[in-house]
Amino acid sequence: MITLGIEGTAHTLGVGIVDDNANVLANVLDMYKPASGGLHPREAANHHSNVVSKLIEEAIVNAKVDLKDVDVVAFSKGPGLGPCLRVAATASRSLSLLLNKPIVGVNHCIAHVEIGRATTRCVDPMLLYVSGGNTQVIAFSNKKYRIFGETLDIGIGNMFDKLGRELGLGYYAGPTIEKLAGKGTKLLELPYSVKGMDVSFSGIMTAALNLRKRGHCLEDIAFSVQEICFGMLAEVSERAMAHLNKNEILLGGGVAQNTHLRDMVQKMAEERGARVYVPDKKLCVDNGAMIAWLGSLMYSSGVRMRIEDTAIVQKFRTDDVDVTWRS
Repeated sequence: MITLGIEGTAHTLGVGIVDDNANVLANVLDMYKPASGGLHPREAANHHSNVVSKLIEEAIVNAKVDLKDVDVVAFSKGPGLGPCLRVAATASRSLSLLLNKPIVGVNHCIAHVEIGRATTRCVDPMLLYVSGGNTQVIAFSNKKYRIFGETLDIGIGNMFDKLGRELGLGYYAGPTIEKLAGKGTKLLELPYSVKGMDVSFSGIMTAALNLRKRGHCLEDIAFSVQEICFGMLAEVSERAMAHLNKNEILLGGGVAQNTHLRDMVQKMAEERGARVYVPDKKLCVDNGAMIAWLGSLMYSSGVRMRIEDTAIVQKFRTDDVDVTWRS
């Protein structure tokens, strides 16, 4: 079975094609980059509209299949930015009707879990999901993916981007902050915002900006922000693993590309006798292949949707999905 997936939750429009063995046949994407300021949902949606047809054609060529070979069309139903989600949904509905093939709307967060499980061969991991719009600790329990901890305000990637913009580092600032942090030497005082199993990042950003006003260098600020934020994430992840008796942890989301985060989680896991799994970087970021793979799993497990069932859900909770494909 060949499944084509379209991702469009935020800044990235991606198209992926997979077979029923989780082999990624194609995975192409185009990221919206604002000329100035932050991400504007309507402008990002206009970008997605402009590139979606081209990316579908490119994916078909890369996969060495014909459109008629596609058996299922999948798309990111949510969570995400409304205008962006609508582009992916509309393109998927059009393709489904054109090809007369079934359509499946999937949860973006769970797609990160499943592409990670399939490609790293972990079995029953706890997922530390760290991206622009989301920061969650997720694990499978009683027929659902349950959220055992999450951000109370903004996702860690969003915080990095806002902080970078205010510090003059440009937008999509995560990689720049990581490079600066590698040159930092002094751990500055920042709030450590862990509340039970949840975390908070907005206060850290405000405190970091105040440190800059007081004359501290960008390198030490970046180093301190990473150290505190990643320490928080490692703490809640370890607590969740202990509570659930998990011996596997999977990283997912764009921030999972950060080397220092990986190192901190690796050290925590080793001390617990657990193993860390990280997908290929192209599968950590938002991408169409993960959408296609979850769509394939859902369809194979008996999930069926009519066109009228495919309305987007901007606040689509991970734990709202009945997991029919796992026992």
